[in-house]
Amino acid sequence: MLQSLLLPFKEIGFSGFLDIIFMTLLIYTLLVWSKRTRAAFVLTGILIVAGVYLLARQFSLNLTAAIFEQFFAVILIALVVIFQGELRYFFERIAVWSLNRRILRKEMVRLTREEVEILVRTLTDLARDRTGALVVIRGNDMMVRHLEGGQECGGRLSEALLKSLFDSHSIGHDGAVVVKENLISKFSVQLPLSKNMKKLGNRGTRHAAALGLTELCDALCVVVSEERGTISITRNGELTEIHKPEQLAQILEEFYRDINPKNDPKEWEHPFQKNWRDKLIALSLSVALWFVLVNGSKTAYRTLSIPIEYSDLPAGLEVDAVLPQDVDVTFRGVRRSFYFIRQNQIEISVPLKPEKGPQRVRLGLGQMSFPKNLVLETIEPNLVEIVVGEAEKETPKPDN
Repeated sequence: MLQSLLLPFKEIGFSGFLDIIFMTLLIYTLLVWSKRTRAAFVLTGILIVAGVYLLARQFSLNLTAAIFEQFFAVILIALVVIFQGELRYFFERIAVWSLNRRILRKEMVRLTREEVEILVRTLTDLARDRTGALVVIRGNDMMVRHLEGGQECGGRLSEALLKSLFDSHSIGHDGAVVVKENLISKFSVQLPLSKNMKKLGNRGTRHAAALGLTELCDALCVVVSEERGTISITRNGELTEIHKPEQLAQILEEFYRDINPKNDPKEWEHPFQKNWRDKLIALSLSVALWFVLVNGSKTAYRTLSIPIEYSDLPAGLEVDAVLPQDVDVTFRGVRRSFYFIRQNQIEISVPLKPEKGPQRVRLGLGQMSFPKNLVLETIEPNLVEIVVGEAEKETPKPDN
């Protein structure tokens, strides 16, 4: 039994294995990306529609299946229209990923404990004084395309410079300050606003801007609310309120460790410890797609035993015998053509002459009905004999 279960996987081969691994990485990337955008709901809807379509095919719901086939014919165009911005961002990340990582690894400077304390102390003071602030700390992703406006600064990170930039009398105090390495690179910067009202609640524009940027890149944003006097952190599209300065310091240190990790001898173990559920889903989908699209596209043969049917005879005649009653019909087609084929979808109907005696009919395409994606190979035997005789008259029942 175990060998029969492993038999389909023996057909994968080395090239198929590489194919599945590559597709797994791509699907995993899409799953992680969809969680940070509105794509998650649409992708879930598409999967539900695909499931309904497969059920419709399985239970011969021809009208439903036909409608959904038309839907899938235009789904790619619909996805491009719906996700113009998200797709552009996705392909940009693929194009610049390798170069981006090499450049940032060379120029990344880890913030010292003193610089982390400057951020914590300054932001805590601004929260106590109810002075609004928005600080963007750059990660490994290029985020230039998400930033608008702003003034170049280039000043070293310090408490005095931060407080002066967010002073209510400063021209650019409403915008964001961008921290790159240990420098303040720009101030008075405008960020894209998030539309996720569920996470934002009744928070203001600064929180929407911070959440909006972290939905698009791996930066970390720190927001100080002037109405509440609270500090919030946004990262990876998530918003968290901070209650203690020590908590803020810990998050900042963890962020810098994540974007600029030390060489770890057990680094190869990390991919298996993080998002393991998404990785398992991606692998399962890749294997399923390989069997349906790749393995399912190979030519296959299938033989079915089909009963002989015949046309109606006029009154007084009936069929006495059909020899043989069933014939073996062999079809050719791609493997996936046979996945949902059932025997009742194939019919052999023989027209009969309205006369008594044996009638021999050679079977062929003219007497057969079967799905269009199959090719008829052989019919064994291809000659059938149907004996037509006189129908027995019913004996009238005596009256009581």
